[in-house]
Order: sequence, then structure tokens, then C-alpha cells
Amino acid sequence: MTDLPAEWPVTERHLLARGAISSFVAETVLTPDGEALERQFTLHPGAVGILAMDDQERVALVRQYRHAVRHRLVEPPAGLLDVDGEDYVSAAQRELAEEVGLAASDWRVLAEEFTSPGGLAEGMRMFLARGLAEAAAPDGFVKHGEEAHMDTVWASLDDLVEGVLAGRLHSPTLITGVLAAWAAKTRDGFDALRPADAPWPAREESLERQTRY
Repeated sequence: MTDLPAEWPVTERHLLARGAISSFVAETVLTPDGEALERQFTLHPGAVGILAMDDQERVALVRQYRHAVRHRLVEPPAGLLDVDGEDYVSAAQRELAEEVGLAASDWRVLAEEFTSPGGLAEGMRMFLARGLAEAAAPDGFVKHGEEAHMDTVWASLDDLVEGVLAGRLHSPTLITGVLAAWAAKTRDGFDALRPADAPWPAREESLERQTRY
């Protein structure tokens, strides 16, 4: 099975609001039988997340306050693809150092997702990072906002799977990473995962459409 790229005709397109990271837009879309649909959604530059796992299969995580849902969520290190010219792996390496002070020698692609495709054009790539070592934050990096109040926690992959299935963990980034890692472990092993520089055509196609605004 595979998702298929598709695009229904758009007869009207309006920018409703432009934010620091995302923009809110409205489009009139024609279905294959000619029905006109009004759809509003949020544009987004995309993001990367990292499931950083040590030799005991413990995962490095953060607790981060998310104001929209009024929770401190347990999440993997993650961040926006908002640096011009930065490739996906470099972005993930930067975020791992910034958020939990780690570097990794082995990088693989776990999974990609559209985080909320009904109303948000965000593509997220989840990496598995192994061979962990301490690392300094990049020069000039200073935590601010919610990041200044994050703390680092560690949990075993087994415990995280249990937490997801029991409904105690709610971050979509965490759920995708944890369940993909568990599936990889129990199927062909982590070394069978795609290389870190594998193509990501779904995100590239989505991002190209966003340039219309």
C-alpha cells in the first residue's frame, strides 16, 4: 500500500493570516464531480523528530509545555525545518544537541507523517539515533520560551509502548517514533531501516505547493 499524490482543482485561494512560523489560508476546491468545497488550513515548513536510543534501549525525551492543549507532554527532541539550506539530518543533529545535549553516530529514518492532514500541512520525519554521546549545544544557542522550562527524562522503549497503548502518552511525534521503533525492532531490526538521507518526496511535493502563498 502507498499514499498517492493528488491535487483537486483550486478555483480561489486566500491568505487569511500570516504568522511567525505558519500561515492560515482558505481555498475553494472542486471535487471530481464538480462540487465546490471551502477548506481552511494551516501552512507549515515541516519538522524533524529524533528517537534517541542508548545501548539499553532507553530513549531520551523531554517534557514540554504545549499551551494549545494545556499539557506538559513527553516528547522526543524535535524542531522546525526553518533554516535555509539545512538538510534533514543536519536539522535533526542540531535539535538533538540543543534539546538534550546529545550526538549520535548512527542515524536511520523511522517514519514520516503528515501530523494532522485534515487542517495542517506539516510533514514530520522521525529519525532513530543510536551510538549516543554527550554534545554541547551549537554556538550561540540559548533556550527560550517553552524550551527554557523543559527537562530531560529517559524511558525504556518497552515502557513507552505500554504508555502509548494505555493512553498515557499523547504526543503524535512520540507515538509515531515509538511504535515505528517497536515495529522495526520486532521485524527486521534497526539496521534494516532506511538510511538517514533517504528521499522524502511527500514533504517536497507539499512544500512546493505552499510557495503559492
